[in-house]
Amino acid sequence: MKRSSLLFTFVFFFFSGFTQTPFDIQLEAVSIPELGGLQSYAWGQHDGYWLILGGRLDGLHRRQPWASFDEAGLNNQIIVVDPVGLQKWTAPLSSLPTALREQLSATNMEFYQEGDYLYLIGGYGFSTTAQDHLTHPYLAAIKVSAVIDAVINETAFSSFFRQVADTNFAVTGGYLEKIEDIFYLVGGQRFDGAYNPMNHPTFTQEYTNSIRRFTLEDDGVNLTITHLPSWTDANNLHRRDLNVSPQIMPDGQEGLTIFSGVFQQTADLPYLNSVDIRPSGYEVNPDFIQYFNHYHCANISIYSADQNEMHNLFFGGMAQYYVQDGVLMQDDNVPFVNTIARVTRSENGNLTEYKLDQEMPGYLGSGSEFIPVQGIPAYANSVLQLDEIPENTLIGYIYGGINSTAANIFWINDGTQSVASSQIFKVYLTAPGTSGTKDLSERRTGKMDMQVFPNPNSGIINISMHLGYRSAVTLKLIDQTGRVIYEAEYPEANLQLGNNRLEVALDEKEKPSVIFVTLESNLEIVTRKLILER
Repeated sequence: MKRSSLLFTFVFFFFSGFTQTPFDIQLEAVSIPELGGLQSYAWGQHDGYWLILGGRLDGLHRRQPWASFDEAGLNNQIIVVDPVGLQKWTAPLSSLPTALREQLSATNMEFYQEGDYLYLIGGYGFSTTAQDHLTHPYLAAIKVSAVIDAVINETAFSSFFRQVADTNFAVTGGYLEKIEDIFYLVGGQRFDGAYNPMNHPTFTQEYTNSIRRFTLEDDGVNLTITHLPSWTDANNLHRRDLNVSPQIMPDGQEGLTIFSGVFQQTADLPYLNSVDIRPSGYEVNPDFIQYFNHYHCANISIYSADQNEMHNLFFGGMAQYYVQDGVLMQDDNVPFVNTIARVTRSENGNLTEYKLDQEMPGYLGSGSEFIPVQGIPAYANSVLQLDEIPENTLIGYIYGGINSTAANIFWINDGTQSVASSQIFKVYLTAPGTSGTKDLSERRTGKMDMQVFPNPNSGIINISMHLGYRSAVTLKLIDQTGRVIYEAEYPEANLQLGNNRLEVALDEKEKPSVIFVTLESNLEIVTRKLILER
């Protein structure tokens, strides 16, 4: 796809060259006949069979409220998959009570499997009961083995589902994980009503801004939930659609790490830092910048006890940055990407991000899941044991997610530019070698940067520009069709090294709803998206 260079920021990096990797991975595509596409679903497994619930049957949500997250895209079936025998079975949810049926057809539920029970929280979707979209205020418990057997054998399964109502669980787009005996419901939001991207009053939205903690006792009949004090932080935990990965910390203790997520409080951009979670609390990693894989995507946690290194792999999805021809490109539209990256925590606790040379075979990964092979050596928190896994071993599968035809489709999306992927990839852990992983931690200091405020804006646009070298600069304001609605040149003599302040007042007749503010120097281009209010 041809892209306009006006919509991208070019940021130059030094690469460390070829780096000896701790392991390599290989992907092998496989297909199961009649297995449909699905994204943002929940899963559990038993005896190598997958149990899949919820999610969306379509691709990226459309921006029109009447078309976004419609009923036709709900997954109203229980899906069982045998990835070895390449078979699938389905059963409708219609025999379940209404509240269960509606929750289990939702998208972006938080989920966690413990033993034979899969626990599902929240999720967003259309409720026939409410005749509106909402975030479901429930926790559901499913006996995985029994439901799988019932679906395969076409017998009743409603007795294997339980559900409790609790407004603390009205969360979608968060993550559910566990450290020792405590569950952690990380991030997410409560979103009720019909989605629209212009913040028209068709919905209410409230980020949790928190890590909600609770214990759960389950005797197979009764669910006893005890809520513990939440950790709330509107600056650092204002995140959804994130990745949260189980960790073995350098001191050998179990923990979790929040990687990226959206959106920042002051801009519609992903967070670039990470947050560590331990039983004693959470801590932001302020010196780490994650450039890739900002939205939820399939991810794998692997730890080497011999090297005391924690590795986190991320597969595709959406991100503010990607690499093209050896140059790190910034796109504040946060497009679909094909990047596979690894974040490694060393024995001294430092985090470093590496882009793998291998990429996803297309704009894949957003809303996909990694499902490990049962029996692979792993710690109690599901982190794979690198030192115990033989070379060239199948460690799991990636299934589903959004398959987009192009990087940026949101503003032209009529429902045909992306689909829910039915593709399955086998993931093999292979012998380490000299692969072209690139360390992105060293940045060129002489650069141009820009902040645009306020955002949203009534038409008086303030621009704070930092110029790290001598250059003339051209300012352009561009609407969504690519039309330049304002242009001005600033000679080098009128600009200083360091901070500069520019201001533009738009005529009311020139105000579209969205514009791109672009600065062009003789070395690079910087673009910021701005919402205009009428």
